Amino acid sequence: MPTVVSVNVGMPADVSWRGKTVHTGIYKHPVQGPVMVRRLNIDGDGQGDLAGHGGEQRAVMVYQTESYDHWRRHFGRDDLRPGMFGENFTITGLSDDEVCIGDRYRIGHAEFEVTQPRVTCFRVGMRLGEPEMPNLLVAHHRPGFYFRVIEEGLVAEGDEIVRTRRGRHELSVADVDALLYLPDRDVGMLRQAVDVPALSPGWQQSFAELLAAHDKPSGTTPPPIGVEPGWTGFRTLRVAQTRRESPAVLSMELEAADGATLPIARPGQFLTLRFPAGDPAPLRSYSLSSGGAQTRYRISVKREEHGHVSGWIHANVRADTLVQAAAPRGDFYLADGAEPVVLVSAGIGITPVLAMLHALAAQRSAREIWWLHIVRDRHSLAFGEEVGELIESLTNAHQHVFYTAESGRPDAAAISALGLPADAVAYLCGPELFMTDMRSALTAAGIAQSRIRTELFGALPPINPGITDTAHRAPHVPDAPPGAGPSVSFARSGLTVNWSEAYDSILELAEACDVPTRFSCRSGVCHVCATALVDGAITYTQQPLETPSDGTVLICSAQPRVGVVLDL
Repeated sequence: MPTVVSVNVGMPADVSWRGKTVHTGIYKHPVQGPVMVRRLNIDGDGQGDLAGHGGEQRAVMVYQTESYDHWRRHFGRDDLRPGMFGENFTITGLSDDEVCIGDRYRIGHAEFEVTQPRVTCFRVGMRLGEPEMPNLLVAHHRPGFYFRVIEEGLVAEGDEIVRTRRGRHELSVADVDALLYLPDRDVGMLRQAVDVPALSPGWQQSFAELLAAHDKPSGTTPPPIGVEPGWTGFRTLRVAQTRRESPAVLSMELEAADGATLPIARPGQFLTLRFPAGDPAPLRSYSLSSGGAQTRYRISVKREEHGHVSGWIHANVRADTLVQAAAPRGDFYLADGAEPVVLVSAGIGITPVLAMLHALAAQRSAREIWWLHIVRDRHSLAFGEEVGELIESLTNAHQHVFYTAESGRPDAAAISALGLPADAVAYLCGPELFMTDMRSALTAAGIAQSRIRTELFGALPPINPGITDTAHRAPHVPDAPPGAGPSVSFARSGLTVNWSEAYDSILELAEACDVPTRFSCRSGVCHVCATALVDGAITYTQQPLETPSDGTVLICSAQPRVGVVLDL
């Protein structure tokens, strides 16, 4: 008979790890006697990161003594004790390939339902001192699982575990875990998984998206993520001509130096460019400000007060200047459709949505189009005449320009007063605070959050679950002695450094440079750290369980094989 071997609890605490502070509840310890299990938690227990742990669907974490024995043999360790995998119930019996999502169990005076496998997270590796642990839990089909509390009650060590109901389709925890994290998915099992009501909403959504991608008819518009770039690495482009758009904005039209036809860019995408403005040559990414032409790309650069590269461009770029360019890329672009379009920008954020407006005009689109632009004053306005001509050429277009020096930035009331169509798709580009405020204003005006697309200047917001330290420095070369390995360029952050063997991964190097990063498992499982590889080649120190798409690298377990350029 399966039984409870240990009940383990622990409150969140700040833990020092690799020079950072992690707020975590992974440290659990056994408690004696009956413990009250409630809908959201066990008395005396808590989670540090509620975005990935805890809550109704993850109230109780369960792990098996048989898996403890497996890891003792695997690592040759004799120090593994109940609670060290962060579980609340250490049990004997009920292996992950036997327990099914939706199974219900009576334990002591409480009843539980299995909702999902363990979430792969770096903290279990941190707790055990085995960084590759999240990867191994999936690869060895021993993740453990979560309970939802159906009936609250007391549970104690020694209580028997009695199954009271079998889950729909009888999909085991191990099978469901592999279905999300491993390649060669069984489509029939995917269809069953989305039909299991007990499966937690987050996992249901992931499986629904995988199924939708599989069922998508051929020939339809591809999803934004995964658009293949027109060429690999960098190629030489020549500046065909320049044009002053305002006192602070300079446009340049680029063509292939060899006279070849350029791949058509999607309106809203950007170019990553390497300029001969220093050693190493700095990289910057600029949105294309016009679209559709097969012979030229146009970018428009605002001269920043302390911008080394923008200053060099304004002072030195002329017709026939040669630059190195990566292919247009980015998942912020105008999608096909017939619904209304709202294009919203501030300052130089006008460039990608201007490319969208060009595309709509070239299509002679009959869609309802709203152009909203926020700028300091008329002296700062760029592309005013160009936008006016494009708006005039469209049959159902509306234009509103707001000058903040005259009336301040438009608030939610001002946006609502415009009467924007609620079924519109909105494209929003500008500084981060502006986009946060404008997203709220558009939502208040009736446009659903899911219909608002955004493009952010510079680095993407970090995803560092549980890390409480906030970087207060701009991206910089590491404080440690410089490396002698291949160059690693972080294009969004405008930083190039040399690789050092002191780091286990590109992710660790990025952290040492205070480049904003994204991660969860740190071992090649979850793909949160997936980053576009603009140029170069990498090698994996720990092979990912599922290889990312071409042109993408999992920086948590990758090192540069030659010089690399990353969209980070």
